Amino acid sequence: MQQQQHLITAPNLEAPDDFYEALIEAHQGLSTEESHAFNARLVLVLANHIGSLAVLREAFEAARGS
Repeated sequence: MQQQQHLITAPNLEAPDDFYEALIEAHQGLSTEESHAFNARLVLVLANHIGSLAVLREAFEAARGS
């Protein structure tokens, strides 16, 4: 069992511009519907990587601006 963690909200990407470029490239050639489906699958993959429902709930609140 994993130790419970908290959501990291401070900048934590080693190369944020490269990440943004890779994300945009991943959407190249996709329709709007395909892009939304890609985002949904990406969220599920990353949620699985995080693994902690408590951390994910913190992320939900952060994303909503709470």
